[in-house]
Amino acid sequence: MSDSKNPLSPHLQIYRWHISSLLSITHRICGVINLLGLILIFFWILILSLGESNYELFLLLINSFVGKFVLIGLTWSMCFHILSGIRHLAWDLGYGFEIKTANISGLVVIASSLMLTIFFWLLARGLI
Repeated sequence: MSDSKNPLSPHLQIYRWHISSLLSITHRICGVINLLGLILIFFWILILSLGESNYELFLLLINSFVGKFVLIGLTWSMCFHILSGIRHLAWDLGYGFEIKTANISGLVVIASSLMLTIFFWLLARGLI
C-alpha cells in the first residue's frame, strides 16, 4: 500500500526550528511546570500547618542551591507563560499574524520574561 508519489514528512535532522514552534512548545511545557509549582506551594502550606520543625526542614531545602534554582525556574516559567498568554490573546484579537511580527513578538516574550524574572528576584532580595 505504499504510494511513492506521496512526499515524506520532514525528518528531524532536516527540520528547521522556527521561533513560533519553539515558543509554542515552551508555552506548553511551562504550563506543566506551573502546575508542579502550584503543587509545591500546596506542600509549602501543608508543611507550614504541620509545625515549626517540619517547616524549618522545608526552609533548609528551599534555601539550598537546588531550591533557589527551582524557585528561579518557577518564577521564569510563570513570567514566560503569562507573557506568552498575552501574545496569544493578541493573536485571538487578530493582531500579529505576520511572520515578521510573530518573530519579533516571540523574541520580546523571551527577553521580557528574563527581565521580569531578574526584576522580581532583585525586588524580593530588597536590592531595588
